[in-house]
Amino acid sequence: MKPLIVLNLKTYLEGTGEGAVRIARACKEVGGASGIAIAIAPQFCDIYRVASQVDVPVYSQHLDGVGAGSFTGHAFAKCIKDAGAVGTLINHSECRLKLADIEASVTAAKGEGLRTIICTNNIATTAAAAALGPDYVAVEPPELIGSGIPVSKADPEVVTGSVAAVERIDTAVKVLCGAGISKGEDLKAAIELGSVGVLLASGIVKAKDPKAALEDLVSLI
Repeated sequence: MKPLIVLNLKTYLEGTGEGAVRIARACKEVGGASGIAIAIAPQFCDIYRVASQVDVPVYSQHLDGVGAGSFTGHAFAKCIKDAGAVGTLINHSECRLKLADIEASVTAAKGEGLRTIICTNNIATTAAAAALGPDYVAVEPPELIGSGIPVSKADPEVVTGSVAAVERIDTAVKVLCGAGISKGEDLKAAIELGSVGVLLASGIVKAKDPKAALEDLVSLI
């Protein structure tokens, strides 16, 4: 089974507007050459721009558990799907939600056939997230996000522990590893710890050559 790589563009200038399209094209090229699935999570305003110009899986960075109606400022599932997304991140450490809101977001996303990745920060929250039945749980200790120190080295037990916890709750849910991931050895270590892939951001988005950085990321798989 080939790993899944999800590249979160956050609100980095390098991944905004046409920058998002350029990075998406790099994801498609590297993914096509390696046979590894590389998805991209641009800002809301760039979902349609990326999805309409590049044949690459697009995820939303967030999704609210509301429907159509009087919900000014919210992003709801149908709108996100119609823009071209195939899935969504939920509860990223930079956009945290209460448990009830996480459940509502998962339910809304599933209602539109969108894949779901719930972000968590430790084994306990990973177990709680798995009970909601998402497609993936991405465990990311927040203190390591953007640090350049991969969780697979700094805290490998949070990955192995999360994998074990999820398997006890729902074997259909898969675990992604996040925080500090940027190099081929990081992806290789994440897979060896039991995850099925990685969620990453700055190590690729802010690289001088994102395509070269992606090629290095998949080089040991």
